[in-house]
Amino acid sequence: MANSVLLFSVFFFLSMTLSSSTNPKHFTAKLIHRDSPQSPLYNPQTTVTDRLNEAFLRSISRSHRFNHQTKTDLQSGLIGAGGEFFMSITIGTPPTNVLAIADTGSDLTWVQCKPCQQCYKESGPIFDKNKSSTYKNEPCDSRHCDALSTNERGCDESQNVCKYRYSYGDQSFTKGDVATETISIGSASGSHVSFPGTVFGCGYNNGGTFDETGSGIIGLGGGELSLVSQLGSSISKRFSYCLSHKSSTMNGTSVINLGTNSIPSGASKYSNVLSTPLVDKEPQTYYYLTLEAISVGKTKIPYTGSNEGTSSATTTKGNIIIDSGTTLTLLDSGFYDRFGAAVEESVTGAKRVSDPQGLLSHCFKSGNAEIGLPEITMHFAGADVRLSPLNAFVKVSEDMVCMSMIPTNEVSIYGNFAQIDFLVGYDLDRRSVSFQRMDCSDGLGL
Repeated sequence: MANSVLLFSVFFFLSMTLSSSTNPKHFTAKLIHRDSPQSPLYNPQTTVTDRLNEAFLRSISRSHRFNHQTKTDLQSGLIGAGGEFFMSITIGTPPTNVLAIADTGSDLTWVQCKPCQQCYKESGPIFDKNKSSTYKNEPCDSRHCDALSTNERGCDESQNVCKYRYSYGDQSFTKGDVATETISIGSASGSHVSFPGTVFGCGYNNGGTFDETGSGIIGLGGGELSLVSQLGSSISKRFSYCLSHKSSTMNGTSVINLGTNSIPSGASKYSNVLSTPLVDKEPQTYYYLTLEAISVGKTKIPYTGSNEGTSSATTTKGNIIIDSGTTLTLLDSGFYDRFGAAVEESVTGAKRVSDPQGLLSHCFKSGNAEIGLPEITMHFAGADVRLSPLNAFVKVSEDMVCMSMIPTNEVSIYGNFAQIDFLVGYDLDRRSVSFQRMDCSDGLGL
């Protein structure tokens, strides 16, 4: 199990395959694990346990950045400079190849731009706006400039150029011009699909903890300026992903699908389609769902109260964010006490022990016995999603498993371990998220 969950622990690289190069309606992106031999970041010296612990630490760090209760002038409130995926695109005319972090927790796409005031070291070419015939700055009074929050935007009045500025929780930052440019997505077969007039940030002042492998961030959140929102009708406002249980060493393939056929309309050989509403909340970047209860075996525990300053006995709408970029699932600490106790009571063949790394809350060690794990069911509004042991537990050693769900005093997050071997579909027109159980290693998730 430890190997199989590694597929979701760090960064992935996306190589695009397209169903049409002239009038695209469906895109499929293959996801390659950062630590697999196929990855340019592959490090054969790290162990399975090391990779898992590093993933858990990143997961916890990322979760802190969803908390929007406090902001400084330059703190955008975005998830930090890190992310879970790299995406390969080209930008400009003639095109410059860019490898950037694809982040479902960010909206505005930005890349490093020449001429630089301050740019971090980058292994690939840096986009030079002065050499592109399709580059165009956005004026200060444009709709796209207004779409940035007041603490994220500025204006060079002498040039009438809209400015953006992001500061992340890990002290990384980027500042630059808001502009439009032609962005192209390339396929493995060599064809490209171009999207002219795409709004992005041309960052000429960037620094912090950015990896030199990447050139910036591609925003895939729910806000107006995200790439998903801008592609809009060309992808029918739909996308999905299917995260495989196969390990990186087995070259298991996970995918992201964008477009008309991204979301299944009926039952598969694995399960029916379960759908739950997206809840509109601020910030619009994030994808909010309503979690009503969690069952441990036949024991159903209402998910009541919240960390938003209330202790209501009723369920709060939009009380959890679904995020493909967070490894662990984080649950309200008040609820977690009852939930953890129910899990501990239901586990057989093992005794509860402490996580040696101090990261996970509930761990169980078996000795020579086989560990019996309870079935966990997530009761979202209108969708009862049954999890496999792989979705709720992680094997950290030969005789120890831990829950991949931990308590939080901040926002609750439905992480990617819980989404393994589900086709998770986002319909931004109908405002819903769907779940369908399937073996994501079978193909492209559809």
